[in-house]
Amino acid sequence: MFLEIIQQRNPGLLEAGAFYHQQGKIDPNTYVIDVDAVAENAKIIAQSARKTNIELFFMTKQIGRNPILAHAIKEAGIEKAVAVDPWEAKGLATGGIQIGHAGHLVQIPKNMTESILHLHPSQITVFSYENAAYISDINGAMKKEPQPILLRVISKQDFLYPGQEGGILLENLEAELKRIETLSGVKVIGVTNFPCLQMENGGVEPTINFRTLQQAAELLKNKGYEAPVVNAPSLNTAETLEIIADEGGTQAEPGHALTGTTPLHAAKHQPERPAIAYVSEISHTYDQKSYVYGGGFYARSNVQTALTGENFSEMKQMDVIPNEPGTIDYYGALKGDQATVGNTALFSFRTQIFVTNAQVALIKNTDASPELMGIYDAAGNRLQ
Repeated sequence: MFLEIIQQRNPGLLEAGAFYHQQGKIDPNTYVIDVDAVAENAKIIAQSARKTNIELFFMTKQIGRNPILAHAIKEAGIEKAVAVDPWEAKGLATGGIQIGHAGHLVQIPKNMTESILHLHPSQITVFSYENAAYISDINGAMKKEPQPILLRVISKQDFLYPGQEGGILLENLEAELKRIETLSGVKVIGVTNFPCLQMENGGVEPTINFRTLQQAAELLKNKGYEAPVVNAPSLNTAETLEIIADEGGTQAEPGHALTGTTPLHAAKHQPERPAIAYVSEISHTYDQKSYVYGGGFYARSNVQTALTGENFSEMKQMDVIPNEPGTIDYYGALKGDQATVGNTALFSFRTQIFVTNAQVALIKNTDASPELMGIYDAAGNRLQ
């Protein structure tokens, strides 16, 4: 999906990945990430946020919750992280990263709530009165100030990804808000939903979910909330922050933009550079196909092509055969059996590293003299 773009805008990362694989410094099934490019992208997004008055929280699940990358993003100007689940929140906090947003998309389990509250998140999203109630109870027992919370508000017309369903129905919001307002240990500060932006006709437009957010925010204003938070994640890039601001959003959560791998980056030139590639190796050939070691492929990646060969300058492009849904990710397949066993295979596509068993190699100075900084697992733990 991004192989041609990264060849044009960051070929040094591909070349470094091939070199370190051929030298035996990185294994197949390893994502290589350009630390400098990630930091540059974060700086560009932070500058756009200041111009549009949008508050940012950065997402790390796509890049393996990596602490080195998290600190590079922080130093570039995005100070707090959003944690998609409580395990990410705990891991990032252990690495010295402040949590800006927890509980969205994954709610905080009851018996993990106290440990998350000890991290002092700026806000926690709740899907229900019940979730807000036990946060309130536990927070009250800790004798803390009321915990700021966002309400995830949805309508029956909204698009929700499978496995991400849940929230307070817009038609029930007024009644649920009244109940939640009785809880002394939490304080409602705004609303959220997902996804809030989408690609449409080559451009970016608000989703119906964003319209639900606007109605929810208006209801809060009518109830006396002067400036409710409107958290509008998905497709959050330097270019789309202006759209969010124009539509009344106040917060964004860049994730794929940090590696230059949103659908918008695939469709048109963007200020953020591609900063991630996947390195594998030809395992064997069979039935007019060439197979590479898997473990890091992602079903929604839309991967299309790969480069294979021993020397980067002589690599050949091959078409990818997408894995069937439900396939165990032992291997990936390429069309044709002309690849040489043991050669490097390079890919670039959208990923969610935290749901894979891939390794992550951090590389800096890809434009000059590449340096391998370290190798990590998909949860951000250093391996070597």
